[in-house]
Amino acid sequence: CTSLLICGFFFISCIFCCHFVHLLLGVTSCPCFTPGDWVLLVYCIPCLQMVHIPGGEFLFGTDDPGIPADGEGPQRLVHVDSFYMDVQEVTNQQFEGFVNATGYRTEAETFGDSFVFEGSLSEAVKNEITQAVAAAPWWLPVKGASWRHPEGPDSNITERMDHPVLHVSWADAVAFCTWVNKRLPTEAEWELACRGGLKDRLYPWGNKLKPKEQHYANLWQGDFPTHNSAEDGFIQTSPVRSFPANGFGLYDMVGNVWEWTSDWWTVYHTTEQQHNPKGPLSGTDKVKKGGSYMCHKSYCYRYRCAARSQNTPDSSASNLGFRCVSQEQR
Repeated sequence: CTSLLICGFFFISCIFCCHFVHLLLGVTSCPCFTPGDWVLLVYCIPCLQMVHIPGGEFLFGTDDPGIPADGEGPQRLVHVDSFYMDVQEVTNQQFEGFVNATGYRTEAETFGDSFVFEGSLSEAVKNEITQAVAAAPWWLPVKGASWRHPEGPDSNITERMDHPVLHVSWADAVAFCTWVNKRLPTEAEWELACRGGLKDRLYPWGNKLKPKEQHYANLWQGDFPTHNSAEDGFIQTSPVRSFPANGFGLYDMVGNVWEWTSDWWTVYHTTEQQHNPKGPLSGTDKVKKGGSYMCHKSYCYRYRCAARSQNTPDSSASNLGFRCVSQEQR
């Protein structure tokens, strides 16, 4: 259900509108909200369709790490309880509904800037910037960049409402998930979901990056960071569900945008069997998973289920988003 509906002034009309559209789409209820949610008086926020992820034991991490320094290993047997996960990354349309209903202001909007990939910027904008990230000079701090203005004040999301929301910090993601009575996934939950029922495979669909020469994710093709040939059809982010779903029915589990998890970052892992592992109790960085449209094997070989990276919780960038989970269908 991806349409934002302005459903009039009466509570009953909004309830009817929401449920009618969901029935047309084959959804038998409006799981995001209950009739007691006053937000329905004004907004019928698009529900984020969820799928059931069966729990059980799975092999977490890998003994053949692509980037050993990231703590991808050792591989360990863990048990994760079943849960539900959004089938797609949260979109601009969905995040806009949240902001319109609550007045929420993201950390990027509060700070006044956010990091943008230089290849997305005009020469005029780049000429105004005097600093960059030393280890990754293609990342530039752009004043006025935010979820509404991904490349700065002169950009907008009018034609990207079905793309994943960008420039959201960990706290922003938590705020949205909390509002829809959900939460961020743990790293273990995220990786179990990414694997789609497959055992010890590189990608959500298997070990071949392009089975039968078909693209299964929005990644970088060409030479990073100077030339993206866009063989997969996209230079930057793509609309959610543009590529095949994995075995659980989840879209874009790798590529498109990085996804926040709830776990604090560590590269040290116990090999003892754990139940619902959640990482350390505290830290300085949060784990993100899945890679993004900027990932290429020569630079960021992190579009694998076991791959991982980290950012400080207040970080935001033009390749970082999220999706939510819940113990119950919502």
